[in-house]
Amino acid sequence: MDRRAFIGTLAGSLLTVPLIADGQAKSVPRIGFLEAGAASANQHFLDAFQSGLRELGYVPGKTVIIDDRWAEGQAERFPKRLAELVKLRPDVIVVGSALGAKAARAVVTSIPVVFVGVSDPIAAGVVESLAHPGGNLTGLANNAGQGLISKGIQLLKEIVPGASRVAILWNPAGAVDPKRQESEQAARALGMTASSFEVREIGGFEEAFARMRKEHIDALIVITDPLTLQHRAAIVKLAAASRIPGVYEFVEFARAGGLIAYSANVPALFHRAAIYVDEILKGARPADLPVEQPTTFTLVINVKTAKALGLTIPQSLLLRADEVIQ
Repeated sequence: MDRRAFIGTLAGSLLTVPLIADGQAKSVPRIGFLEAGAASANQHFLDAFQSGLRELGYVPGKTVIIDDRWAEGQAERFPKRLAELVKLRPDVIVVGSALGAKAARAVVTSIPVVFVGVSDPIAAGVVESLAHPGGNLTGLANNAGQGLISKGIQLLKEIVPGASRVAILWNPAGAVDPKRQESEQAARALGMTASSFEVREIGGFEEAFARMRKEHIDALIVITDPLTLQHRAAIVKLAAASRIPGVYEFVEFARAGGLIAYSANVPALFHRAAIYVDEILKGARPADLPVEQPTTFTLVINVKTAKALGLTIPQSLLLRADEVIQ
């Protein structure tokens, strides 16, 4: 081989050699991402997470690989999607919702897991304590005893002071029974009678609202889980057609046409999940990273929906809103 050919061969081979620093090969970290809904509805959660990574110096697709999976609002899909991610041998997995975290607790035994949007991580059985999670899971709660549902119902009562019969729309398979109980207690405390409307699949929403109309329900509480969040557009459309004002846990419902939402900022939680991932990639153990609780909450009021329902939003409430949809 002549000198020119040798140099060309050497240069070509160097392109395939991993970068070396301090005698160690630097591999590109791999992150598994599993969200409870479908990309068509919840892509903004992944976008927020990627934005957080970029702020920390990571470039998705170049300096970090993200393998995303979507449960599409179906709880039974979590174990399968997690198993798919585990086979890819990621350095860390990010998973959304209490159902996702519980599935990760059972399926992912050694890979670090960062959860997002678990209302009560201790009650869900995914951590030992908020300060010292233990095990391989940690992350960000979206309620953790803040009583957000109760506060949301109080806000709804301000808008509809004459409401006496309230419906609680929820999915029993969504690991949300404590929130249903909180809703019932909050409604009773405000002098309202609460009725439970269970929905386990998308086909049950129309039937549930037909029952609400028959029972003359005059207010609605929707408990968020992967199913209800995934189909939020259908829910708020049925609520509008039934002329039932509703309060929702996630701001996405109000932006889709729901009357009012009061919650932690979930995209912001996904954004902050990047900090946990960064710490873990740098060697931190999930067991030693405290679960973060939200400190700021977002109130969104859809005035357009209020007008369609013939309701007037009190000025004092409008002044407290973080976002008003006209």
